[in-house]
Amino acid sequence: MAIIDQQIGFDPDHLNAPVIGIAADVGKHDSGMHHHEKGQLLFAPQGCMSFALDNALCILPPTKAVWIPPSTQHRAMMTNVVAYRSLYFDCSVFDCPHEITVIEVDALLKALIDKMALWAWDKPEEETTKTTALFWEEFYAAKRHSFQLPLPSHRRLKPFREQLMQDSYLVPDLTSLANSIGASSKTITRLFKSETGMSYQDWKQQWRLLKAIELLSREMQVSDVGHQLGFSSDSAFIAFFKKQTGRTPLSFINHKSLVLK
Repeated sequence: MAIIDQQIGFDPDHLNAPVIGIAADVGKHDSGMHHHEKGQLLFAPQGCMSFALDNALCILPPTKAVWIPPSTQHRAMMTNVVAYRSLYFDCSVFDCPHEITVIEVDALLKALIDKMALWAWDKPEEETTKTTALFWEEFYAAKRHSFQLPLPSHRRLKPFREQLMQDSYLVPDLTSLANSIGASSKTITRLFKSETGMSYQDWKQQWRLLKAIELLSREMQVSDVGHQLGFSSDSAFIAFFKKQTGRTPLSFINHKSLVLK
């Protein structure tokens, strides 16, 4: 069985096949931090998924897939109905990537993922070899993207990190954040620079971009996205989004395809 729902227990590490696939439609869901001994490819052809690593926050919009290496701690979060496909690979059998990788999913790769996600878990290995080989060929040829935002790990910023996981959370300005944790603006600036490699203002802009992609992927109206993210006007949000991505928000909604600069 490859189609599951939230009531079905599933652990890919307890299954012996070199490739395990699942397909599901999931509403509001938080997996909590966990890991697999197998490597995982996660693809959401409909809806948008956010997921957290130990030191980064990531967004997975439609037409993109993410590779999660074996034993990588991660937490998947969904706030609306998301259709997703997940493939698990025994990396003692395959030459798997060693790093988190976000790729563009074209029509052929999507067809391969859809097919493999619906394989029976006891499907004979000799019947999967050619398709799996083509999958890896297409995976390594796919365009790479960056949808990761590094997170500060300092203990004083732990409440801030936890608030980031809230769906409607609006990142505060530097002064408000400093006041909320009882630190100076200079301290916050120093912590973000040393732990993320970015100034707080640059980090905040990247957070707004990833959040905008997430909300637009839910087919939220452009004006509503701009308002939720604290932009002064629709035109200010549109200009920001186009500067960061080369596309207007409406173009992104219509084409479901985005390449970050």
